Amino acid sequence: MNFKIIWSDFSETQLDKIYEYYEKKVSLNVATKIVTGIIKESEKLINASFIGQEEELLKDREIQYRYLVFKNYKVIYSVDEQNEFIKIADVFDTRQNPPKMKRTK
Repeated sequence: MNFKIIWSDFSETQLDKIYEYYEKKVSLNVATKIVTGIIKESEKLINASFIGQEEELLKDREIQYRYLVFKNYKVIYSVDEQNEFIKIADVFDTRQNPPKMKRTK
């Protein structure tokens, strides 16, 4: 079953911040490659929605969150089987303190 991918406003903001950081600190080319890689990684979910592991730090939430990893980033998402979509909730830099993932969005 093919699901549609929806990016939350928060996750889009995180992508923008990642892009801006690498554009300023490294180069436009590196920024583009990283953000493109994150987006392409998430596209794997279209045909295999449950490929990612359950996110242990978010188990106490009502919604089940799963994640994929691309380089130093976790693409955190949930699956809505009834409405056939995947919502990307966050793109989290794994070099940060893990409890920061529980931030309110």
